[in-house]
Amino acid sequence: MIKKRFLFLFLALLLSAFVFSDAGYSAANPKAQEQRPLPSFVELIKKENPAVVNISTTQVIKGWKKGPKDRDPHGRSPQDKDYRDYWDDFFGEMPPRDFKTQSLGSGFIIRKDGLILTNFHVIENAEEIVIRLNDEREFKAKVIGKDKKVDIALLKIEDKGELPLADLGDSDKLEIGEWVMAIGNPFGLGHTVTAGIVSAKGRVIGAGPYDDFIQTDASINPGNSGGPLFNMKGEVVGINTAITASGQGIGFAIPINVVKNLLPQLEKEGKITRGWLGVMIQEITKELAKSLNLKSEDGALVGDVIAGGPAETAGIKRGDVVAEFNGNKIKKMKDLPAVVANTPVGKEVKVKVIREGAEKIITVKIGKLEEKEAAVEQQAEMKQKLGMRVQEITPELAKQLDMEKAEGIIVVEVERGSPSFDANIRKGDIILEIDRIQIKRLEDYEKIINKKKTGETVLLLIRRGDSTLFVTLKAEE
Repeated sequence: MIKKRFLFLFLALLLSAFVFSDAGYSAANPKAQEQRPLPSFVELIKKENPAVVNISTTQVIKGWKKGPKDRDPHGRSPQDKDYRDYWDDFFGEMPPRDFKTQSLGSGFIIRKDGLILTNFHVIENAEEIVIRLNDEREFKAKVIGKDKKVDIALLKIEDKGELPLADLGDSDKLEIGEWVMAIGNPFGLGHTVTAGIVSAKGRVIGAGPYDDFIQTDASINPGNSGGPLFNMKGEVVGINTAITASGQGIGFAIPINVVKNLLPQLEKEGKITRGWLGVMIQEITKELAKSLNLKSEDGALVGDVIAGGPAETAGIKRGDVVAEFNGNKIKKMKDLPAVVANTPVGKEVKVKVIREGAEKIITVKIGKLEEKEAAVEQQAEMKQKLGMRVQEITPELAKQLDMEKAEGIIVVEVERGSPSFDANIRKGDIILEIDRIQIKRLEDYEKIINKKKTGETVLLLIRRGDSTLFVTLKAEE
């Protein structure tokens, strides 16, 4: 009897210990006690779907003519060139003719008077834009404003009825891991909904100088461009814009706060006027910081100063590090273009730069950013050092490159896998300085490089197109 009582007491104590330990685990770990179901998007879709529109555009390509740079109106691939040549040889050259191309995209209505937001690339060069609503109604739209740099466009349709609207949210409050939903017209399939989470913020993908994308794993495909990215409150937090061709489940959206800042000017003037500092900048790497004796990698390094620009007039020099602009700290290179662009033209601002270890405050009057693009064609003979072949610039080559003087050396080939290749040096780059020493002739270049020991850092100043930048690489045998 005593043994039975002892066994019963032992089992009771064991059971109590198990229950209390489990309760303690649950209290210390809320996740063990709370099983959160996945969110339902049903009501959200019903509410937001009507405000999303399908955008169809028509573009007329003017008369096609035979030639490697001309478009083929028949839509054939480059391998069909033999067919064209055959036709031209036997029947005469095909006469020039116009032809139409069509493309599809997405957008969303933001105001009762018919204002619609989408991407610039959705309506670029379009001669006709047709908007189709979720209820199958169609309207012709006109372009109110557009901006290629941020890739946004503002359209308008006329409708006397009540249009469904999408509410604009606050993308700055968006957090990584938060659920989001994308609605658009991928591959022309009509309204399609995908969902996922915010994978990252502030992504730079090389789309332009103002890259600041939201990355999401909500599926985005061709045709989704210009469509909204919603948070779980039903607010637009981004405009779906880009995908990675080689990736799956990776999409990028323009933060809606970036767009909201531009909307008033876009609607009023039809374009965006941006401030201009007149400098070419680059990221500060560990190697550059060491070579330039900088204390940190913060800031934007001035690789070049545009002649006659605001920076040159104010006294900013090549090699300066912009640490602060108009009270805004510049942590990374990408921070500077955005704050300069948003500064009113003509405004005087204080710019803090670091020059040879010392801080300087320079007052700059901001200019107006003008559209300008330039490219440089290159050709030359070869001589190898550091995994790249270079040639001294001759008077003939200087004339071709639109240079005032035949000074410096030009890179004519970069060996794959070499230090130069790893440093992103390109064919056509012109080497102006090595270790802050000016290079005028090939002998200047060889004199310095030949003294470098294996593994020693080499600081180059190169000209690329109309800009200059600093590059570091490791010397090799």
